[in-house]
Amino acid sequence: MDGKNLLWLLLAVGALVVAVTLVIAVKLCVRLFRTKRLLTEAGVPVQGKVAFWAAVVYLISPVDLLPDPILIDDIGFLLLALRTLDKSAVRAGIDLATAPVRRRGRAAAPAAGPTAAPPK
Repeated sequence: MDGKNLLWLLLAVGALVVAVTLVIAVKLCVRLFRTKRLLTEAGVPVQGKVAFWAAVVYLISPVDLLPDPILIDDIGFLLLALRTLDKSAVRAGIDLATAPVRRRGRAAAPAAGPTAAPPK
């Protein structure tokens, strides 16, 4: 391999790593917001509010422990905040794996089965 091909290979691998970590960070951020909303709707006093907001601020902050293309530190903060919110849910007796998540602006789908009204 000559130097030009090696450079393109390294750039491609670097771009792939950045894309994968970005996808992971976005998925964790969505999960973090859903968990906080679920706990708030359930009436659980979220003691992890500080961890939640610290993770969100750190994610959008331009100051990082590692340079921005490397989102490992951001992912770590998101995981720490999720862990804190999960512990709040366990203390409140909520199983986040089976709890329904209500989506804003969408009506709940009608139940299928004998209780559902037949179509006209």
